[in-house]
Amino acid sequence: MKIISVVGARPNFIKIASFICAIAEYNLSITGSIQHILVYTGQHYDVRMSEAFFSTLGIPIPDINLEIGSGSHAEQLGSTMVAFEKVLLEHKPDWFVVVGDVNATLSSSFEC
Repeated sequence: MKIISVVGARPNFIKIASFICAIAEYNLSITGSIQHILVYTGQHYDVRMSEAFFSTLGIPIPDINLEIGSGSHAEQLGSTMVAFEKVLLEHKPDWFVVVGDVNATLSSSFEC
């Protein structure tokens, strides 16, 4: 099974940390494994606002960084939708998980 999870901002990092931990534990204890791909929108691109949270929470470096950066809400939503659609088409996950209530969440959930 392949699962993609999407994070975009600090509150998302905190929420996804336990999800990633649960996948890792599952993969260690059960025969059938889950391939997990972590996608970071890049909404918080400053090291103090992103990378520090990854290391502190024990979250692996994202597999994919969409590098969305700053901009108006419309720019962030549109850019994330286009970039994330490409990820879904390339990786064809069985599931994708988006947590939180930020632009990354809204724009990624349009792909359902």
